[in-house]
Amino acid sequence: MKVPFLELKPTYQELKKELDAAYQRVMDSGWYLLGRELESFEHEFAQYSGARHCLGVANGLDALHLILRALEIGPGHEVIVPANTYIATWLAVSYTGATVVPVEPDAKTYNLDPALLERAITSRTKAIMPVHLYGQPADLDPIYAIARRRGLAVVEDAAQGHGARYRGRRIGSGGALCGWSFYPGKNLGAFADAGAVTTDDDGLAEKIRYLRNYGSKVKYENRYRGINSRLDEMQAAFLRVKLSRLDEWNERRKKQAALYLQGLREVPGLVLPQVPEWAEPAWHVFVIRHPQRDRLRQHLLAAQVDTLIHYPVPPHLQPAYADLDWKPGTFPITEAIHREVLSLPIGPHLTDQQIRHVIAVTREFRP
Repeated sequence: MKVPFLELKPTYQELKKELDAAYQRVMDSGWYLLGRELESFEHEFAQYSGARHCLGVANGLDALHLILRALEIGPGHEVIVPANTYIATWLAVSYTGATVVPVEPDAKTYNLDPALLERAITSRTKAIMPVHLYGQPADLDPIYAIARRRGLAVVEDAAQGHGARYRGRRIGSGGALCGWSFYPGKNLGAFADAGAVTTDDDGLAEKIRYLRNYGSKVKYENRYRGINSRLDEMQAAFLRVKLSRLDEWNERRKKQAALYLQGLREVPGLVLPQVPEWAEPAWHVFVIRHPQRDRLRQHLLAAQVDTLIHYPVPPHLQPAYADLDWKPGTFPITEAIHREVLSLPIGPHLTDQQIRHVIAVTREFRP
């Protein structure tokens, strides 16, 4: 039985009628940027997330970058980031000219460890950027408590957190300042790059509206040195269709995760995701760990089970950050995670039979 890691075509097949209608609606309108589809999606996603404002932008990296720009973070400032995350979180900081300050994760949840934050804060620190990695919420309450006490902003990287909940609150609610990605493979994915910012802050929302459009709201009048980062009408229309199915599709992911957690709980050497009682993950990916990760991956591939590694090389060891001179061993928890993690197939269009096949093949593995 073949089990793909990710297939996007079934999404279209399930929603073909609605997506085709959305395409036709945009084409018939003759308006393709900053129009009614974007306004409608922004309103609908803000409501879904529990935020006052949503600002559609070109991608998730731009969403984080624009938030930092709006907060006037730049050269001479520091931003605390998880050591183990996708490099986009770091790049958003670097684009502003500020310095990334990596902090190790909790080895159980893989999210930023609040217990390590205080020692990373200096007089130059301006913000903390927790990531809801793999779709599991970071432990936000202690992070926000430290930020309030030290006068810092909190910018949540919610690129993988669509629909996740922290202590019963949906990610993006409660005054959070979040950057979102709608990359095609996300739980809420467009059919190209796309992203958004959600916030309750009226002033920040207004500033980001300028910054995403060359620093302008009135044509040829530029208040700021902005960029071109606009979520187009077509992708907004498609996202409106898929948003209506997000909770249903997340429920399918949740059931698949439950099958994995039950079926793989006694496999020697295998470390399963640990979910705190206060977290309701979106299960963007289902990440296991094994000391023989590469051999396990080959074993699964031989049985036609596709997997991915999120992520094989941590940001501090990437050539892009070689100038900061972080050596192997600098962040041992992060490096151990990146050596051992493996993402198993999960998604709304996989069948229970396929998930059970993955479980059976994994249980057959002998190091």
